[in-house]
Amino acid sequence: MDTADPADAAATDDADSAGARDAAPHPLVSVAELERSLRGDRPPRLLDVRWRLDRPDGRPAHREGHLPGAVYVDLGSELAGHGLAPTEGRHPLPATDALQRSARGWGLREGEPVVVYDDLGGQSAARAWWLLRAAGLDDVRLLDGGLGAWTAAGLPLETGDVRPATGDVVLASGQLPTIDADEAADFPSRGILVDSRAGERYRGEVEPVDPRAGHVPGAVSVPTSGNLDESGLFLGPEALRARYEEAGVRPGEPVAVYCGSGVTAAHAAVALTVAGFDPVLFPGSWSAWSSDPDRPVATGAEPG
Repeated sequence: MDTADPADAAATDDADSAGARDAAPHPLVSVAELERSLRGDRPPRLLDVRWRLDRPDGRPAHREGHLPGAVYVDLGSELAGHGLAPTEGRHPLPATDALQRSARGWGLREGEPVVVYDDLGGQSAARAWWLLRAAGLDDVRLLDGGLGAWTAAGLPLETGDVRPATGDVVLASGQLPTIDADEAADFPSRGILVDSRAGERYRGEVEPVDPRAGHVPGAVSVPTSGNLDESGLFLGPEALRARYEEAGVRPGEPVAVYCGSGVTAAHAAVALTVAGFDPVLFPGSWSAWSSDPDRPVATGAEPG
């Protein structure tokens, strides 16, 4: 993608700061850069990953209006595994072969850039970003500001369904690190375990979805909502770095992230990557941990 426009200087600077760690593009793409790249010689495949707890089926919204050419991706059936025990979590990672079938159904082709977006500040689209990066695709980016930023820029939408020709992408597995519940239990002894849920869920004051309220003992609270500014864009790298360093994250030291079911933890992984860290994901997250009665639970504002 073209990155020469001064409007994208911040993203370019961010990419330079992270480039020593990873040859992949910067995790975020601005509306201006995306609009430009869609008119270029190598346009990206667009994936519409609209999903939320109170409205898991984003297909009606997709049909009402989506970025031109964007293919709808169903988070529940395509970005998560199924039929596993509760201790695997509400949204376990899909098997690589299943994800590859889905990705080919979205029309993904070998060497094709991919941009994912949603209408929830990247909270659901980040799951697709993380999964595709973990499956070996380097050129995957999250649209900063999502659908709202696109429409705020006065750019057009399309309606109806998008049915692309079947792609030929080949996916791998294990290209990004993860931890399981046993490793999460031990993680605070050697690094920082970040709980990305809302503060009231971390403290155990409410639990609207999972079996028990509270957090993994030793985890620190850094809600994903604070990673965005008032306009719904990600904070810059310095602000994100300061936010996570305040919670104890340090360059070169281990950091792992979890949320309720492993979806918004990917959003924290994007933020940490922008900030210059190398996050590890706990895919089962709180839904897996709280489903195991043998796992201890901490409550209150302190890690415990």
